[in-house]
Order: sequence, then structure tokens, then C-alpha cells
Amino acid sequence: MELSWTMKLRIVAAAAVGVVFVSIVAWPWDTPPDPFGSLLVQSLGISGAVTLLVMAFLAGLVAYFAAWPYGSEIGVLAVPFGLTIWAVRAGNVATLVQFHPSLAQRQLLFAALRLEPIFWLIVIVAGFAGVTLGWKIRPGHKYQEIEKKDSLSPDKFLKPIIALVVSVLIAHFCISLLAQDVILSDNRLNSVMAQPAIGQVVFAVFVSFGITAFIVKKYISVNYAWPIIGSSLITTFSIMIYARPSQLDYLAELWPAVFFPNSVVSILPIQMVTFGTLGSIGGYWMAVRYQYWREHES
Repeated sequence: MELSWTMKLRIVAAAAVGVVFVSIVAWPWDTPPDPFGSLLVQSLGISGAVTLLVMAFLAGLVAYFAAWPYGSEIGVLAVPFGLTIWAVRAGNVATLVQFHPSLAQRQLLFAALRLEPIFWLIVIVAGFAGVTLGWKIRPGHKYQEIEKKDSLSPDKFLKPIIALVVSVLIAHFCISLLAQDVILSDNRLNSVMAQPAIGQVVFAVFVSFGITAFIVKKYISVNYAWPIIGSSLITTFSIMIYARPSQLDYLAELWPAVFFPNSVVSILPIQMVTFGTLGSIGGYWMAVRYQYWREHES
């Protein structure tokens, strides 16, 4: 089940569409006012946010036809590929913390970060909506999983919930292991971790959600939608655990702004959702390929 060169060209075409619409066209409208700051949704403004959503929708639509007849499978890659440049240029949480030195300021900052993943998930969904419209205009190939016909089975309703919970827990565990920089011991928190470099963040989030999507596909038989939704919840989950007022106050008093109780809270929501989406899609198709190999080639 090797990818043909034509399929690879379709993937490149979809990625190029996303880069053009989301990275090249939309970025000048949404560039952060402070070139040395970090990207937050509030810095986009209403016009910037609407522009990004429209470009994401158009990217999904155009990518569908660029990858036709496999646009349903490949076109969904356009928006997350386009957002990768945003995510790399977005800065980091340590910079934001440095600009918010007091406890009250940091509480407001993390309260805002807790809600930000919702917007970036909506951007991803806008791209998916463009792909869906493309399929309605000109249907093409659509991968269909073989499922049991018992539509009233409790598993049908429990699987998505289980997959969502499992996705958040597995991705959180993997990112905590992979997104590490300098680690120093602390008497109260056991240890604190320095802000990881952007390359480490990209690697950790992508691989972690790839592992997550592979597991939930293989053992729970659900698609990549649930790990992608999980990528928007993991930031909120981590902030609730590692950015409580008492912890923020302790860190503000004793540690520089570049140190965090856990590396997961040092990752911006746009980075989590963007690379989490790419990893989820990649992990899902790796599981499909593995299942095909077990059934036909082993």
C-alpha cells in the first residue's frame, strides 16, 4: 500500500494551496502588532479573524479540486499545512509570560490561552467545510470504513467519548516526554522545565498526536476527528492542572519567566492545534496502512 507519485503530487498540491491562501494571503492581514511578541487571537481583531476563516474555507475548497478525486482525504491537509508558518512564527508562551510579570496579569493571560484553542479549531473546521462543499459540487473518491450495521449499539456513542478522553491523556503524556529542554529540580514542584525550542515543539506535538491517532484508530476504531478535537482541549486541561494561581504565584516569585511546571503549558494553542491536526491525520492513515498490511501482506 505504497503511495504513488501522483498521490504524492496531490498532497503537495493541497499543501501548496494551504500555504498560498492561509500563509501568504491571510498573514499580512493578521500579523501581530509587536514583531517580538507572540500571536494571540485577540491581536487578530475581528477583520483579521474573519479574513483567516474565509481563507481557510477557500483553501479547503480549492485543495479538494487540486487533489481530486481524492480531495476528501487529501484536501483536509491544506489548512493545517497553511497554519504551520503561522505556528512557527507565532512566538512562545515564555515571551507572553515575560510581558505579564504580576500574578494578576498571568492569571488573565492563561485564562485567555485556555479559550484560544477553540478559535484555531474553528479555523481547521472551516477548511474541512470547504472540502465538504467541494465534494457536494463534484463527488470523488471517499474512504469508507467497514462498520457493523447495528446503528443503535451503545459503542457507537461511547467510542467518540472514550477516544476523546484517551486522546487528551495519551497526547499529554507523550508531549510531556518529548517537548523537553532544560529541567531543574524544585522542592515544591519537583521540577521545572525551560521553554522548549520551536523545533522541539513541532516534533513533540506532531509525533504525540500521530501516536494518539494511531492508537485510537487501531483499538477504538474511530477516525482522526477525535484526536483533532482533543488537540483543542489539551491546552485547557494542562492549564487547569499546571497553571493554578498558587503555582503561578510561586513561579513568579522564584523562577524566571522561561520556566514552567510542565512543558505542555509552554506550547501556544495555535501550535498545539496545527501540529496536532497534522499528526492526527498522519497517525490515522498510518493505522489504516498498518491494518491493510496485516490483512493483505502478512
